[in-house]
Amino acid sequence: MRGRLSLAVRVGFTYCGTIVGAGFASGQEILQFFSMYGRYAMGAILISTFLFSWFGTRMMIFGSRLRAHSFEEFNLYVFGPRFGPVMSAMISIVLFGVTASMLSGVGSLFQEQLGLSFHLGVMITIAITYFVCTKGINGIMSVNSFVVPLMFSFLIVIGLYSWYYGDWQVIAVQESNGEHGHWLISAITYVAFNIVMAQAVLVPLGAEIRDEGVLRLGSWIGGLGLGFMLLASNYALQLHMDEVKLYDLPMAWMVSQLGEWMQGFFLIVIWAEIFTTLVSNVYGLTTNLQRVFPVRQTHLMLAVFGIAYICSLAGFSTLVHFLYPLFGYCGFIIMFQLLYRFTPKQKVG
Repeated sequence: MRGRLSLAVRVGFTYCGTIVGAGFASGQEILQFFSMYGRYAMGAILISTFLFSWFGTRMMIFGSRLRAHSFEEFNLYVFGPRFGPVMSAMISIVLFGVTASMLSGVGSLFQEQLGLSFHLGVMITIAITYFVCTKGINGIMSVNSFVVPLMFSFLIVIGLYSWYYGDWQVIAVQESNGEHGHWLISAITYVAFNIVMAQAVLVPLGAEIRDEGVLRLGSWIGGLGLGFMLLASNYALQLHMDEVKLYDLPMAWMVSQLGEWMQGFFLIVIWAEIFTTLVSNVYGLTTNLQRVFPVRQTHLMLAVFGIAYICSLAGFSTLVHFLYPLFGYCGFIIMFQLLYRFTPKQKVG
């Protein structure tokens, strides 16, 4: 029993690590999707938490029963032989684009925050990501089992600081910013926005573990963990809404109030969140590409890193501007199909 619980926790941490990225750590995603809705933000987060848990469970169960070791096998079942390859191609583009944008982001982090070379930051991150990816699903689970608790620790400090020094009652009277649309639509959009990247790891994770009890518990641990991180971040941001909405990196302003040691912790957390996203994307992308190009996965990883490095020179903001709308479109289609399609029967043997 203890072994199954430990495995479920690792699954949950892997789910969390796949979803969170630089936008999450910076606070910008949370500010735009949740905090701007004032007192309705908590309701939006609770709905997102449920949707993450439910869709994550369904996706892993599909992967387990189909024994789908790549997202193309999953898409062939969910979308059929005509549209499945099209969706897989779109997701591959998304994953590659996120990989390039994350490399650009980590280069900018080294250059702007540490005063080091953009290229040095990218190369160091590529080397570590390549090493972890060669270890397969176990490597991804192991690194997330270390990184996600680090993220939790960071947010606990931010949350406790905000609780101690802030007045939580101001949140109860905050009005929603009408320019951002309806809070319920924003909650669903946020899940759709992130579920695309989750597919690359959750599907093969389900095929690898195949214990549906562990997968269900792991998905809910991951979903609840994401919910906790969203609530803690949103709480801190809403208490200082007048200040943080003026910054591109809202959480950076929060951290600046806590001293230099916390700023260093913040930089480590941002790099770690970029790193976990990279690991998940590259592993999922190359696993799928191997079905098209019958070469060693390590060779495909090197090719992906090489091309993504060149594309990363276009700049983080440029890549995000073109890619993020595609994330949402793919995510909504996947969510609809997961609601519509019957759960496959368990394969025998």
